[in-house]
Amino acid sequence: MVSVSHVSNVLGVANPVKPLADLAHQNGAVLVVDGAQSVPHMKVNVQELGCDFYAFSGHKMCGPTGIGVLYGRKQLLERMEPVEFGGEMIGRVGLYESLWKEPPWKFEAGTPVIAGAIGLGAAIDLLEQIGMERIAEHDKHLTSYAMEQMKRIPHLSIYGPEDGRLGLITFNLGTIHPHDVATVLDTYGIAIRAGHHCCQPLIEHWHAGATARASFYLYNTEEEIDRFVVAFSPDESVFQGVMTVGYGK
Repeated sequence: MVSVSHVSNVLGVANPVKPLADLAHQNGAVLVVDGAQSVPHMKVNVQELGCDFYAFSGHKMCGPTGIGVLYGRKQLLERMEPVEFGGEMIGRVGLYESLWKEPPWKFEAGTPVIAGAIGLGAAIDLLEQIGMERIAEHDKHLTSYAMEQMKRIPHLSIYGPEDGRLGLITFNLGTIHPHDVATVLDTYGIAIRAGHHCCQPLIEHWHAGATARASFYLYNTEEEIDRFVVAFSPDESVFQGVMTVGYGK
């Protein structure tokens, strides 16, 4: 089994899923793709990608937390055994044996997350109404705009390539701990993410310990990016007095 992110939630770059799927299949492997960072930002066709499984969450696409979607090839789902057991997945139950229903029902044990499913459905309807092509162009524009502005911030280190990003920029500010950066920005009404971003091996590869991440989506604007950049300007002195540590290179 080969697992890969469609779009990195640290670098914001898209991985070449189709060639990876072809290579995996040539070697008898199954390709599992994490689409949590791609589905909200771009149009995705799992048939064109050629992947065997594709998973994404609801909370990154304007939906509720605690629910997501798993796509799987039917022939693979038919061969798999369920890992949870309960009502609705059962075709027949005896004292000593059970028969499952056909996919997808055999994997949906017990009472489903009804409210979450309704909320996720509404979020999908909203994104389709706006148009995934429009969302992708908007996110690309904001990311490019933010990159140009952030490169002017003194002592700011940006991780990953400058071009080809979608929806986020990962960075550190001098020797200031990224958690301190996030806390200070929060007092100015600016929300970012700080930590390992569920990708600690990559962070360790940079010898960074942790990083900060600014993310952009359909509801963000250039004006908000301008506010974010101004918070780092020497005139604002936002980060004066913040405790610093020797953090990363």
